[in-house]
Amino acid sequence: MKNLLIHNGRLIDPASGIDGQFDIAVAGGKIVWIGNNQPPAGDYEVVDAAGQVVAPGFIDLHTHLRQPGFENKETIATGTRAAALGGFTTVCAMPNTSPAVDNRTVVDYVNCVASREAAVRVLQIGCISKGRKGESLAELGEMAAAGVIGFSDDGSSVPTSRLLKQAMEYAAGLGLPIIEHCEDASLADGGQVNEGIVATRLGLAGIPNAAEDAIVARDIALAKLTGARLHLCHISTKGAVDLIRQAKSDGVKVTAEVTPHHLTLTEELCLGYETNAKVNPPLRTQTDTDALIEGLLDGAIDAIATDHAPHTANDKCCEFALAPFGISGLETALGSLLRLVHSGKLPMALLIEKLVAAPARIIGKKHGVTGSLGVGEPADIVIFDPNAEWTVDPGKFASRGRNTPLAGERLKGKVTATICRGNIVYREGN
Repeated sequence: MKNLLIHNGRLIDPASGIDGQFDIAVAGGKIVWIGNNQPPAGDYEVVDAAGQVVAPGFIDLHTHLRQPGFENKETIATGTRAAALGGFTTVCAMPNTSPAVDNRTVVDYVNCVASREAAVRVLQIGCISKGRKGESLAELGEMAAAGVIGFSDDGSSVPTSRLLKQAMEYAAGLGLPIIEHCEDASLADGGQVNEGIVATRLGLAGIPNAAEDAIVARDIALAKLTGARLHLCHISTKGAVDLIRQAKSDGVKVTAEVTPHHLTLTEELCLGYETNAKVNPPLRTQTDTDALIEGLLDGAIDAIATDHAPHTANDKCCEFALAPFGISGLETALGSLLRLVHSGKLPMALLIEKLVAAPARIIGKKHGVTGSLGVGEPADIVIFDPNAEWTVDPGKFASRGRNTPLAGERLKGKVTATICRGNIVYREGN
């Protein structure tokens, strides 16, 4: 671990209200000085950030690392290297592995592998139900003791209101959130793309917006009843945004996330049976996308999370109806999102707030993630050039998942260095 001096960059730290030209000194894995004069005496490796943005390392609330059980798609080692390339210094791993993360033994296994092999910090999410089967509660208490940050059956909603109510009551007592995948399985059953004109043209079964909206409404009602913290995954519909906005005004403890692909892509990308654009929830209409952006602007939606879902080439190289849902998103997240900044739809500082400070608040400081660059804080830092243009080449991904609909796309904005706990875990060209 070297002492670092990050020099000449535009520091944007929404949690501290900083947006200006400042240098940062790092020693012993922590930030020891921020200023624009003479740093503390020491032997520093100078990192020149001229013309670039320096920000707290991004925090991904929703990542699929696939280990244990699906190491052909991704591993903790490869997934966290992909995170480092994308500027993420903390990723929250979803529990839909094999075996599912529904007890302390599996949590301990993931933590052990991450301590040896992860390039960035890995926080684990535990299952709500045993085996994610939606029949009985998983071992919530022992997983909380092992350090999980919340509970989710991601990939599936909890099927019965009774079980979800029990889970919320238990999680509230543990001080942890319920993290819900909002989809009515009976409405979405057999669906491949968004229900609408694209589904009709492709001759595929559609997934209506109501499949999401119905579960969002149910979950909000139960959160209001129990007083539990509820976090809603990958929101994709205008109706869901409206429901969340109203719930917040009513004092319900609800937060929500949206993905880069739901903010920047629409259902038309599925034309031509593009399996790499098949994702759950599906890509929606421009009306929905505009509502999601508005939700970020007015605070209805708290955070941006990738829902990084890597698959093998064989998984996606098949008939559309047989292909699994999911996009490999860690390495293209920033470039995709900066389209919104360059087009004037989102301010740069707000984008960073949604990638850093807001996720940190949802996770909570007890897990060692602050989302800030204050003196004495862990040196989790990303440096990126907002104007650097590059072409998406999945063959160069660190992730084992090359499944992206952005292959060949020209993006503007690129991470040049990622620092986690004071260590340079990625530097452009290395």
